[in-house]
Amino acid sequence: MSNIEGKAIRVDLQIIANMIAPDTRLLDVGCGSGILLDYLVRYKNVDGRGIELSTQGVNACVSNGLSVIQGDANIDLVDYPDYAFDYVVLSQTLQAMDNPRVVLEQLLRIGRRAIISFPNFAHWRVRYQVAINGCMPVSATLPYQWYETPNIHFCTIKDFAVLCKEMGIMVERSVSLDSNGSAVRQVNFAPFLSNLFGEQAVFLLKG
Repeated sequence: MSNIEGKAIRVDLQIIANMIAPDTRLLDVGCGSGILLDYLVRYKNVDGRGIELSTQGVNACVSNGLSVIQGDANIDLVDYPDYAFDYVVLSQTLQAMDNPRVVLEQLLRIGRRAIISFPNFAHWRVRYQVAINGCMPVSATLPYQWYETPNIHFCTIKDFAVLCKEMGIMVERSVSLDSNGSAVRQVNFAPFLSNLFGEQAVFLLKG
């Protein structure tokens, strides 16, 4: 029995899973220990592959029968052919990329659709911590101190929406999530409120 089997996935990962059609091909970039990938393979009959930087994550995936290779999304995405997948997922990793715009271009070259999730640096608690404490914020979605964080390109929901518009990327669906990872509102219907009250966001994109 898989170590992952039977475990409930996080609510935000469930939202991502709900955006993915059954019986499709998918690449999970930065797949970690493979919880989302395992769920999609098991319950949506997805032909799922993964790429993960950490040896620990790759070993966990492979030991559970998942097709995952070790690689760095900053440099290795160029090796994948155009439209090799129906979906490419990048969950909670975009802000750690060397060049997020280039990575986004690669995701939409490799996949017919891309699903991106990221922490929102404009959430009211983040604004409050900076304004009142004068320090970089630490929270559940931003859990690192400034001197040890892997995040090098923080952005807001508004920033990301503007980038998609500049790049000519179609946003098919966008959802802001609360501190529990539950959907709170559709970004396109309430952009200001989503940017203020969403701790993180999930975007379904088409190039």
